[in-house]
Amino acid sequence: MPKHSKVTQREHSSEHVTESVADLLAHQEPVDYKRSVLNVTGETWDRQKDVEEELDSEKRPAWNSKLQYILAQIGYSVGLGNVWRFPYLCQKNGGGAYLVPYLVLLIIIGLPLFFLELAVGQRIRRGSIGVWNYICPRLGGIGYASCLVCFFVGLYYNVIIGWSIFYFFKSFQYPLPWSECPIVKNGTVAVVEAECEKTSATTYFWYREALEISSSISESGGLNWKMTLCLLTAWSVVGLAVIKGIQSSGKVMYFSSLFPYVVLLCFLVRGLLLRGAIDGILHMLTPKLDKMLDPQVWREAATQVFFALGLGFGGVIAFSSYNKQDNNCQFDAALVSFINFFTSILATLVVFAVLGFKANIMNEKCVVENTEKILGYLNSHVLSHDLIPPHVNFSHLTAQDYSEMYRVIMTVKEDHFKELGLDACLLEDELNKSVQGTGLAFIAFTEAMTHFPASPFWSVMFFLMLINLGLGSMMGTMAGITTPIIDTFKVRKEVFTVVCCIVAFLIGLLFVQHSGNYFVTMFDDYSATLPLIVVVILENIAVAWIYGTKKFMQELTEMLGFRPYIFYFYTWKYISPLCMAVLMTASIIQLGVNPPGYSAWIREEAAEKYLYYPAWAMAILICLIILASLPLPVVFILRQFHLVSDGSNALSVSYKKGRIMKDISNLEDNDETRFILSKVPSETPSPMPTHRSYLGPGNASPMEMSAAVNGRYGSGYHLASTPESEL
Repeated sequence: MPKHSKVTQREHSSEHVTESVADLLAHQEPVDYKRSVLNVTGETWDRQKDVEEELDSEKRPAWNSKLQYILAQIGYSVGLGNVWRFPYLCQKNGGGAYLVPYLVLLIIIGLPLFFLELAVGQRIRRGSIGVWNYICPRLGGIGYASCLVCFFVGLYYNVIIGWSIFYFFKSFQYPLPWSECPIVKNGTVAVVEAECEKTSATTYFWYREALEISSSISESGGLNWKMTLCLLTAWSVVGLAVIKGIQSSGKVMYFSSLFPYVVLLCFLVRGLLLRGAIDGILHMLTPKLDKMLDPQVWREAATQVFFALGLGFGGVIAFSSYNKQDNNCQFDAALVSFINFFTSILATLVVFAVLGFKANIMNEKCVVENTEKILGYLNSHVLSHDLIPPHVNFSHLTAQDYSEMYRVIMTVKEDHFKELGLDACLLEDELNKSVQGTGLAFIAFTEAMTHFPASPFWSVMFFLMLINLGLGSMMGTMAGITTPIIDTFKVRKEVFTVVCCIVAFLIGLLFVQHSGNYFVTMFDDYSATLPLIVVVILENIAVAWIYGTKKFMQELTEMLGFRPYIFYFYTWKYISPLCMAVLMTASIIQLGVNPPGYSAWIREEAAEKYLYYPAWAMAILICLIILASLPLPVVFILRQFHLVSDGSNALSVSYKKGRIMKDISNLEDNDETRFILSKVPSETPSPMPTHRSYLGPGNASPMEMSAAVNGRYGSGYHLASTPESEL
């Protein structure tokens, strides 16, 4: 240390130093040297007991068991996207060929970043705001941005739960209300509803009976009272679960996390027994290898990996913050990532089995309708009976017979074939029809279930599964909001949760208008994608490049008791940031190439039509992206130019059980008040380490790393470079 530094001057001065750290410590209980490296008495110290005592003294809630915690993380990461988004992407992007880029990107992006969030939450034991304030105060906006994105996602995600609640209660009747088109009276004549006749019963029920949808986003149409009540129910359930806390919600996770697997397995067994199910599964597993070279496939796979694990929302960090310090979060990251992938595959098998059955039903319907057309042409002598193969029996016509007859007619009547209006009725065409999101759950699946024996039972099970999946994800989303706010501002959990749910419900009325489905699409497509990618990139940079990968790996080594795999070192430092930067660039290009729009249901045509957002809707869309990203530059500017205090010149010292505790999350690197005891005395490095520290790929010596063993969390006594120490 320089001779003229303040600390050296105070050491050689006889003047009394007012409010010095030494004076503060002099009036407190002495340090427990049994736990210090200066211990020469030979008495042993139980580190595990000490850690548990510290956690008890903090009075932070904790999971009742490891299983409860794992189920909570699974319930959060495994959501509706696994059931309806992943199968759609698999169908769209080459079937089995899509699994290869997805698995590769899961390993090099998903797993490392998921482990990173688990590790920082467990190490710092705070929500997303506290964690990133602690690691890098200037990037403290990461936590606030995560909270805003969680709020935006929670707004529309609970609406989907409300839709599932509506269908759940409608399932307790036979026949199911969406199995047949409604009959309306036109004077004395009863006719089928015209809109339903042009489409299908399930499509009509979804758009007209459930959503009561308008023809564009500009036509609000007022509130849909049925969906308003369902939304109120959904927010009431979520609010009660959050108020009860992690112990209570953790117990709920035993049911909400495991029940979907029971339902999926039941659907898989039932689906495999359906006629045509094998056709659907073979269609899924047949790889279209040319798709693997398409950059768009890799971009969509990366986006799905990103959202499947819930990265950047803060829910992963919040759940992990309630863990014990020595919990093996490296194993947890691998386990939850694998289960997430397994669930996506299981759901895809179920979806393709059911869609294979539905495709066969629709193909048979197509054959019957077109056969009737051919019989009409034969009776009116438009077609000659000589065109019909002799073995064809119209009373027992198979798909193969129709296909042969279709080819003959197309060959002979080549010039006038289009005028006949005949369809090929190919099973492959039905299987290639891409259905995603709400279309898969509330149209395709519901239509398939109308053909199931005991259809109300399967419908109840399916929508109860969707409710459970949604609630599991909402628990993590709400934890991403409540945990950091409560940790940072010390507000009462019950009051904040009630206020948050009431505000969210009132804003959520936007989604239960007659045009509400279009706003759900807008929020789903644009409120989270780009801001979350930016958040996760900054998380990665904050840990790997600002805090330091070697430093972070050393802390993990001390926390876990073993060295994490070297794989994480390279992915955190190089591979993941690069891949995320490419993904962000591709997302921005995609946004620029394809103008934002939505699929509107046109009542007169009984069909969907792609419309572009009007100017005012574009303004809302842009505001969503800006608002979600705004905390990042605002917090950085405020703290960079010292417009608000980040605590860099203040040292908070507290004492627990004779131990010196400190909070130096916001200290400047050159702050001389760093030369005090660390938060955990066991982390104090001795001049000769008792175990080999993690040195990283560079193989730096322990002495070279001693100046930054634990970063902002402190590293016990630092070796000061004073003239005396140089002798």
